Amino acid sequence: MSTDILINSRSYEVRLALVENGNLSEFHMQRPTEKGLMGNIYKGKVVRVLPGMQAAFVDIGLERTGFLYVDDVSFLPENLEVGCPARNASTNPRTQGIRIEDLLSEGQNIIVQVTKDPIGTKGARLTCHITLPCRNLVFIPQTDHIGVSRKIDDETLREELKKQIEEIRPEGVGFIVRTVAEHATREELEADMEFLLILWDEIIVKISHAKSPELIHEDLDITLRSVRDFFTIDVDRLIIDDEKDYKKLLGFVKTFAPQLHNKISLYTDPIPLFDAYNIEVEIAKAIEKKVWLRSGGYIIIESTEALSVIDVNTGRFVGKNNLNDTIFKTNIEAAKEIADQLRLRNIGGIIIIDFIDMESAEHREQLYETFQEAVKKDKSRINILKLSEFGLVQMTRKRSSENLYQLMCESCHYCSGEGMIKSRRTICYDIFRKLSRHTNKNHGTTVTLRVHPRIADILENEEELTLGTVEKDIGRRIIVASSKDLHIEKYEIIWQQ
Repeated sequence: MSTDILINSRSYEVRLALVENGNLSEFHMQRPTEKGLMGNIYKGKVVRVLPGMQAAFVDIGLERTGFLYVDDVSFLPENLEVGCPARNASTNPRTQGIRIEDLLSEGQNIIVQVTKDPIGTKGARLTCHITLPCRNLVFIPQTDHIGVSRKIDDETLREELKKQIEEIRPEGVGFIVRTVAEHATREELEADMEFLLILWDEIIVKISHAKSPELIHEDLDITLRSVRDFFTIDVDRLIIDDEKDYKKLLGFVKTFAPQLHNKISLYTDPIPLFDAYNIEVEIAKAIEKKVWLRSGGYIIIESTEALSVIDVNTGRFVGKNNLNDTIFKTNIEAAKEIADQLRLRNIGGIIIIDFIDMESAEHREQLYETFQEAVKKDKSRINILKLSEFGLVQMTRKRSSENLYQLMCESCHYCSGEGMIKSRRTICYDIFRKLSRHTNKNHGTTVTLRVHPRIADILENEEELTLGTVEKDIGRRIIVASSKDLHIEKYEIIWQQ
């Protein structure tokens, strides 16, 4: 399988596409005006403690306060100095029966890290359990623990990696070995560890001098994160179309991943990078509600603030043998496509999938196994329940940032995000009722209706007879005036003397 990372970098926006076998698998973007906060560390101030929710709101200097749950509360030692790890500073207060009001009070300063970007009307999700990622390792300064990515399934290799980290780490701090470190040398692990320890010392210095609220540490931008988070052993090449960022990438990999140097190239062709690889078309499709399947079936994706619903339909696919076989093939194809769409669109939270109902228990089991296998490529934590008798699959996918639809779209200024507006005929009848209600309050012989052109059209054609009846009922002549500047649901009734 060929895998490429494509980065379209401009001063106003940086877009990253992960392309597998010519298909867009993941899409990420960063705009200076809408920069994500994930991984940032702040010195914040507690503004409100909520015993009923066992949580607190923390001011970190943003428009909305962050949310800190009791299980995510811990404290750095008061006497922490540069070069002195925060040994065993983290405790889980919940397991000790300690309540949020016993830990925090309003006005208290606290060091927090963003684990989930603000989404919709919700502020950032915060934690006091600090983690600092590098290419091969994640540093956990407050925990005496060594972990290895679950995606490294070779038990012998896992034990060897643990042994190496144990031999080179300082006493009392923790590290997690990332998946990409599966092929890392001891020297590369030591280089990552040294960098993270120096970075932690710098953060400690900033904490000691910072006021509250204040940003202490900002995570890497999307260009450098492309190497840290996406450039695994499976990636064949990284192509970027900005010379300045290209040089910045080369400097970064020289320090942290010199073996990647030859895989990074600068794109200079006159055809835009994303056009050359057909990415623009794929991005446009990724925000549409309907996704067509190769067979002719399709899926519909609808998202609300609480959950997302995906509906599977046979569409134009009529099959060759019998109905059960047609339904089964559609569901199998849909399962694979849904797994891809969840990853591409970054859909998280609670997800309900309405597969086409199947009578065969064997078919239901095969569908479940197919879907389980299809989501294995996804890095996000996923939990899937068995198909219900109604053909529904309930699942969760970890949500840490806005999905693609939220990033690239906004509520319709016509329908305010409802997805529907009143029909033209409904608007006409609203006008008729209003005319009847206000007839006795107004004098004169003429009424002018100032309406949207589409409403004017239906009033003067399809509703012409009804309009004549209303004229007789109210005893007024009605003049319809088309006005392009009006919202289709808005109108003005002008009573003339």
